[in-house]
Amino acid sequence: MSTSSEPQAVAPLGARPHFEIAPRAWRRVPLLNVWADDLTMAQLLDRLDADGGMVFTINPDHLYHLQTNAAFTAAYRDADIITVDSHYVDLALRWQGQGVAEKITGSDLMPAYCRRHAANPAVRIFLLGAAPGVAERARQALNAMAGRELVVGAHGPSMRFVDDEAEIASVLAMVRASGATALMLGLGAPKQEIWLARYRHALPGVRVLMGVGATIDYEAGEVKRAPVWMRRLGLEWAYRVLSEPRRYGMRYLRNARFLWWMAQARAGQYKDPFPQAVPAPRPPVGARP
Repeated sequence: MSTSSEPQAVAPLGARPHFEIAPRAWRRVPLLNVWADDLTMAQLLDRLDADGGMVFTINPDHLYHLQTNAAFTAAYRDADIITVDSHYVDLALRWQGQGVAEKITGSDLMPAYCRRHAANPAVRIFLLGAAPGVAERARQALNAMAGRELVVGAHGPSMRFVDDEAEIASVLAMVRASGATALMLGLGAPKQEIWLARYRHALPGVRVLMGVGATIDYEAGEVKRAPVWMRRLGLEWAYRVLSEPRRYGMRYLRNARFLWWMAQARAGQYKDPFPQAVPAPRPPVGARP
C-alpha cells in the first residue's frame, strides 16, 4: 500500500556523492546518511502484507552507529522500510520541515503485527534473540494472545552467535524447518541489523524480517516497558536510564550527538562518512539453503 500513486525522488542531503535514496511510491525523508519512510502503522502493515520486507526502526543510538560503523550503514541501506523509533528523531526531522506521519517503534510494531495476524494461519513467526528461555516465554505469551500457534519457533542464541558460523548455520536451518514466514530478531544494534542484512537471502520462506531490540524481553515479561504516559511524552528513554543507569546512562549522553549532526544537515554541512557503503557480503556456503 502506498501513500501516493507516483514515486517521489528525494533530493540529496548534505554531501552525499555516491549514495542515493531509492525512490518508492511513498515519501522517503532523508535522515543523515540513510532515510525514514513516511508511513503510518496501518500503511506499514499493509505494505508488509503485500510485499514483505526487512524493517529497521531508527533511533539516536542507531544514528550514532551509522556515523561510526560502515557495516551497519551498509545493512541499513539494504532495508526495505525504515521507521522513526524516537520522539527526538521525530522532532529533529520536524525541525527541518520533513517530519513523518507517525513514530513507529519496534516495541509497538512487533505486537501490532502479531495482533493483526492472530487468526491468520498463513503467518507464522519465529523469535530469535534475548537470553536463554526468554524467547520461549515470549512465544508462549504471544500464542496465548493469538489463541493458536502464531509463533512457531523461539531461540535464544549464545553470546558468540554472530561470529560462530556453525551456530548461524544451525539457527538458519532451525528457522527454515519451522516454516516461519516472519523473523523477529532481538540482538540489539548494530548486531541484529548487520545479521539480518547478511543472512536474509538464506531464508527464502521468510517474507518479513524485523530488528526488534528488547521487544522479545518485553513480550516475555522479562523487562518492564515504560508506562504509556511516558511513551506518549517521549520519555521512554528516561525510564530506561532510571531503571538501568549503568547500561543506558552513557549511551544516551553519547547519542545526543545526533542533534549536532542534524544541525549540520539543516545547514547543508553534514558529510556522509560512508558514502560508498554497500550491502553486506553473502554468508559462507555452509549457511546457505
